[in-house]
Amino acid sequence: MVVLKTRGRRTIVHEELPTEHEDRLLRYLHRVIRTAVRFMAILMSLVIVWGSVYVMVVLYQRLSFPPVWILDSRDILDIFGSFLVVLIAVEIFINIRLYLGTNIIPMQLVVATALMAMARKIIVLDTDKTPPLYVLGYGAVILALGFTYWIVSKSSSEQFPDDD
Repeated sequence: MVVLKTRGRRTIVHEELPTEHEDRLLRYLHRVIRTAVRFMAILMSLVIVWGSVYVMVVLYQRLSFPPVWILDSRDILDIFGSFLVVLIAVEIFINIRLYLGTNIIPMQLVVATALMAMARKIIVLDTDKTPPLYVLGYGAVILALGFTYWIVSKSSSEQFPDDD
């Protein structure tokens, strides 16, 4: 069980995959899942490296072919999209790392990652090929995620106030 201190009080937080459990099978399965999550962290770090290399290759290709050192708006959007994909992968890696370190799902970071993914979708959105209903749907998802982020951040700030 994870215990957090808040202004002299102890707050017990739910533990997702406890390493200690009375049932031997559940203990074993929790270890298997934690090992799989560690493996996913390794894979995500490789994805981040490969994504960074891909961004450099795309940038080099776009800048080296005629017209040299000139990017049009489509090139810039493609490069922004590539950058944002790598940043989203970094956020997912941080989610995995926090989960492994604390054994708690960091809801605020998960929602922030989803917001970043939707922001990327909107930034690279081709409005000429996207039906208006899809744009409305993206807007609804972003509003819902923004509201969820506000609720989660408000509840966590009330539950764990700063010691200023």
